[in-house]
Amino acid sequence: MHGTYAGKNQLMQRIFLFLLLLTGAITATAQQVTVSGIIKDAATRAPMPFVNISLRTVNDTTPIKGTITEEQGRFQLHNIKQGSYLLLATYIGYQPRYLPVRVGELNNFLDVGAIELTSAAKTLHEITVAGKEAVVSPKMDKKTFSIADNVSQTGGSVLAAMKNLPGVTVTSDGKLQIRGSEQVMVLIDGQQTALTGFGAQSSLDNIPASAIDRIEIINNPSARYDANGNAGIVNIIYKKEKKEGFNGKAGLTTGLGALWIKQHNYPGIRPQYQRTPKLNPSLGLNYLKGKVNFFLQGDYLYNQTLNKNEFADRFYEDGTVVKQQTKRNRTTNVGTLKAGADWNLSSKDNFSVSGLFSREHILDRGDEPFFNKDLSQRQRLWQFLEDEMKTTFTASASWQHRFAEPGRVLNAAFNYTFHREDEKYFFTNFMPAYIGLDSFKLLSDEHVADFNLDYIQPLHYGRFETGVKFRNRTIPVNMQFKPGENSPLDVNAGGWADYHEIIPAIYGNYILEKEHLEVEAGLRVEYVKIDYQVNPNHPTYRSNGYEYTQPFPNLRLAYKVNDYNKFSLFYNRRVDRPNEGDIRIFPKYDDAEIIKVGNPGLRPQYTNTFELAYKTDWNSGFLTSSLYHKRMDATITRIASTVPGSTLIYNIFQNAGKSYSTGVEMLLSHKLTPWATLGVNLNGYQHIVNAFTVVNLYPVENTFSAARESIFSGNLKVNGAFHFAHSLEGQLTAIYQAPDLIPQGKTFSRFSIDAGLKKGIQQGRGEVFANVTDLANTLRSKKEVTGNGFRYVSNDYYETQVFRVGYSYKF
Repeated sequence: MHGTYAGKNQLMQRIFLFLLLLTGAITATAQQVTVSGIIKDAATRAPMPFVNISLRTVNDTTPIKGTITEEQGRFQLHNIKQGSYLLLATYIGYQPRYLPVRVGELNNFLDVGAIELTSAAKTLHEITVAGKEAVVSPKMDKKTFSIADNVSQTGGSVLAAMKNLPGVTVTSDGKLQIRGSEQVMVLIDGQQTALTGFGAQSSLDNIPASAIDRIEIINNPSARYDANGNAGIVNIIYKKEKKEGFNGKAGLTTGLGALWIKQHNYPGIRPQYQRTPKLNPSLGLNYLKGKVNFFLQGDYLYNQTLNKNEFADRFYEDGTVVKQQTKRNRTTNVGTLKAGADWNLSSKDNFSVSGLFSREHILDRGDEPFFNKDLSQRQRLWQFLEDEMKTTFTASASWQHRFAEPGRVLNAAFNYTFHREDEKYFFTNFMPAYIGLDSFKLLSDEHVADFNLDYIQPLHYGRFETGVKFRNRTIPVNMQFKPGENSPLDVNAGGWADYHEIIPAIYGNYILEKEHLEVEAGLRVEYVKIDYQVNPNHPTYRSNGYEYTQPFPNLRLAYKVNDYNKFSLFYNRRVDRPNEGDIRIFPKYDDAEIIKVGNPGLRPQYTNTFELAYKTDWNSGFLTSSLYHKRMDATITRIASTVPGSTLIYNIFQNAGKSYSTGVEMLLSHKLTPWATLGVNLNGYQHIVNAFTVVNLYPVENTFSAARESIFSGNLKVNGAFHFAHSLEGQLTAIYQAPDLIPQGKTFSRFSIDAGLKKGIQQGRGEVFANVTDLANTLRSKKEVTGNGFRYVSNDYYETQVFRVGYSYKF
């Protein structure tokens, strides 16, 4: 089996090199700006109404757009593309006034301030600025991707859709990584919710991509964002139309996965899921009439999948060898509904309300046999049924006030989230001498209230932002064990725990944009207080918590060499606060002999990031490259350890001291022909974890020490977008992930290819598509872990190849 796989891997590597010459695509839209100002009489300083205003080209003063001033002397010119212009103000009896105007990339509004009409002449200075369309933002801190362009992942989940995006890696256990780190903050419509986790990641594999409009990846967030998440931010933006009248879109996707077995089961267990069905109907509705816009987006996702099929060999220093398989057949039903309304109360005030409801039901049927070295004797069979229901409700209300000065805005928002996690586990423990029946129930209710107040003041060459935020979050958790005869569960570790979090924060952010220089400097100050109260009868852990008041600065300096070349220097300081799941005191038994446990003594991890970035544009594409360095203090990681006389392994979160990541990232987009665009994303980094010693308290106190580790890792993505005749589009994506460090070990390389086609029909209203993930069925996850007195190697042959077809219609 291994030789066959190695041969296939060599073939796939050759195919990958060939694809490097063929594939890739990235698209974006250009920003348009509102230019505003006020005209005054130079002598009396009184506002002047009915003054003629025109915006003209610099070279030949050709008029582009015009207007007249209002009663208060103010004017606005909308939808101005970036570039250099002359602004001309004329009025009978006054000298014409010319003013050079530079429309930049960083602001939606440009206020030129007060313009006084007198007989004085002014000398004009030409400013030449040009802009190019690119997926990378002008500040080079953010990338934006449309879900509609991701043809090879259409019809899947949000997690699957992000698999092919430049700058993001998806691990085998369903976690996002940015530049090798899983500490990613995930937002929905710019807000943290329990649906995706507050500071952590959750349920991304169960959010239908059909509900999503676009995804933003923010590597260097400014001070206006929460300071949590050292790797950056992923912002998932839901669909919401704003077309006049009644309109919408309906779609249906179906598919099959696990068409053949990658690795056969060990003897005596239930079959793996095969030919797993997928179903995803979706409906979006919008009604805009007058000042009110109503919107609704509903999605349902039914998915069977071979969620895990891991074969692990454990080797102990006393010569004991344990061979195990962890097979998990999963059935998921997810319903999501988002609805709301936008109401333009006046020309200056807008009010929005929305609600999101999601119910996710997961059934896991698992088998975990344990054998001796040569598979001649089964020592144990652990079967489980997990019945989990997750219910999430989010309510949001926001108010925006626009002052008379364009771009001067006050925003207020309130968000409330309720999230219930209701888990029931039923275990059957087959031993040589008996059969044991055990179960437990976990109930967790999360309540989160957020209030934000933000103010934006436009300046002549930029803007100033400031705001405050307050969060109150509580999570009571109850775990009840129901042991059977000869139960292997730690029934004394049950009970209750209450998590309470309070975070007030204030920030200020200043942005300056000149002809060649840009400056963005911000500071966020957070106070955080965490209380974690636990069952006083818990055999190991006691109530705990922490608090801090910390500054989180950010700085961006940019130098624009010319219209096509730009350098940016970034610095920011961020924090990774332990999530409630990281400190949860209850052991988790979905793996009977590699058991995960939280640690209420876990403390925040702080990260300082430095980055030098360069962007160059040409007529048919662009290239961005970044050199970055991250320094992490109190690195959060899981530590695997054993206790004397037992082969059970306990995975417990710990702060493992200092770690570093230094790397380079490149993003290339080039239009090879009128019908083919190449995109290449390369990220390579040196990952270093310093030597450390930690003390695990559960189930009994034990000490673990690790030497300094270092590895050079990275990933390569090659994307190809093809636009053929007759509204036919295609995409081909190849992904290679190099070996990387994990706690006490490393992962091995991975490789996969995705492909898709879509075609517009019915005069552009309809669309059909077909795609396949992991086309060659090569993707697997291999890792090796070494602890005190043991080592284990695992290969996970989970479901990766899925075929999908679908249809959507706009009305």
